[in-house]
Amino acid sequence: MLRTLREQHGPLMFHQSGGCCDGSSPMCYPLGDFMTGDADVLLAELPLDADKIPVWMSRNQFEYWKHTHLTIDVVPGRGAGFSLEAPHGVRFLIRSRLLTDDELGALNS
Repeated sequence: MLRTLREQHGPLMFHQSGGCCDGSSPMCYPLGDFMTGDADVLLAELPLDADKIPVWMSRNQFEYWKHTHLTIDVVPGRGAGFSLEAPHGVRFLIRSRLLTDDELGALNS
């Protein structure tokens, strides 16, 4: 799905807000279409072939999820109208699990 979206829209980015309903889903945008700032944290850059897709999260949401391992998944269904995957009959979602003690130790060292 990311390759398809990149082909259609160019470089991509994700933003995960702390909103309700669809606002709590990871939203995929053309790179730069969603303005990030001091209220956001860069979580990672997902590798996609030779490209990297930045993944941002609102700082407030990060405070709740900073002890979790997050996975962006794609599933059948209708997502938010603003996210690029919506017309394709799929939606992105976040799967999470608590970090293990070993993972937390590695982050803190």
